[in-house]
Amino acid sequence: MKKRIKQIALVFIITLIAGVIYLFTYVPPLSKKHGIVETKLYLGDSNNQPLIVAFGGGGGGNDWSRNYLKGKRDSLINKGYAVLAIGYFKSNGTPESLDRISLDAISDTILNVAKNPKINASKIALMGGSRGGELVLNLASKFNHFNAVIAMSTSNVNFPAITWSANTAPWTYKNEEVPYIPATLATISPAIKGDLYTAHSIMLEDKEASKKAEIEVENINGPILILSGKNDDQWPSEAMSNNLMKRLQENNFKFYNHHAVLDGGHIEPLNQFHLVYDFLEQHVSIE
Repeated sequence: MKKRIKQIALVFIITLIAGVIYLFTYVPPLSKKHGIVETKLYLGDSNNQPLIVAFGGGGGGNDWSRNYLKGKRDSLINKGYAVLAIGYFKSNGTPESLDRISLDAISDTILNVAKNPKINASKIALMGGSRGGELVLNLASKFNHFNAVIAMSTSNVNFPAITWSANTAPWTYKNEEVPYIPATLATISPAIKGDLYTAHSIMLEDKEASKKAEIEVENINGPILILSGKNDDQWPSEAMSNNLMKRLQENNFKFYNHHAVLDGGHIEPLNQFHLVYDFLEQHVSIE
């Protein structure tokens, strides 16, 4: 009987180890929809409208085309800006997961939309929150045709793709995965419990990987506004944004840059949107 129990226990342990190995080595196939994004363009009546390209975060879909952001979207249009809402996963025709999303495809899509005769293609500002903040910082650091960046509740590094195995990059550039911090065994338990703050904090403890995964924000070709909440429960956006600003300072970044720390949580930047209006008025002028 004891021998039988030992055999069962051994089989269980081997199965568990094999499962863990599989979890951390399985690479999901690249989506057949790779490189496809959903776009919705909102235009005012004037000519030479600066273009605000807006991205949502890790929940997917095309956030800035949704009704809950209609007021902010309409206010930007009323101020003279065009708004391009982009869905890059879990949106119509796009990949289902935030997994190896093509920065090149997004950039090309934006430039094609900017050919609209009502748009001033020399004034393109990128705006995103959470993983969308991570995205806009990557885009602007890779392509110099973007002229301003607004990143809300953002990170200064690339985290893994949002897949069950979490062992691929969130973004690709020139068909190569961008460096990212790998998820470890220690992140599984908090992630399952929905404690994303702890899961992200654990990943950030790997200082070597964090350094390699830093976004090269010093290459951005224009002013930067960063907004974070002191009580962000999704990830340590205030600390990560401070690190982002430190990198800009260390590299003698020549454009305007500011980090506004707000009293609030992950979505507080949307409640303090007057800061976005002020930034755009000062740095993305309307002719």
